Amino acid sequence: MSPLTKYVIETLITLLGVIALAVLVLYGARRLGVGKPAGPVTLVGRLPLEGRRAIYLVRVGKTVFVIGGSEAGLAKLGEVPDLALGEELPAPATFKEVLAKVVQKEEEDA
Repeated sequence: MSPLTKYVIETLITLLGVIALAVLVLYGARRLGVGKPAGPVTLVGRLPLEGRRAIYLVRVGKTVFVIGGSEAGLAKLGEVPDLALGEELPAPATFKEVLAKVVQKEEEDA
């Protein structure tokens, strides 16, 4: 076996070992809960406006902040007391449901 072949085989075995180790570390971290949200901050809702723009509702304690996100970063647009939203937020409507409501409303107006 030539030295080049031996070197290529050693490199491939080392690469496979590193990949296996990375998979094990990521699996273990996921099982331990690394990266899961914790604390008083929760995302209540998200409304995408364009490809890179969206409005977020973020609950911090008993206050819900309205935050705008774009390429330029995040900006606080306002805040709402948690009690004003009620206990349950309505489930987001699908595009099909919104379109059906719009069509139905246009038919009623005509």
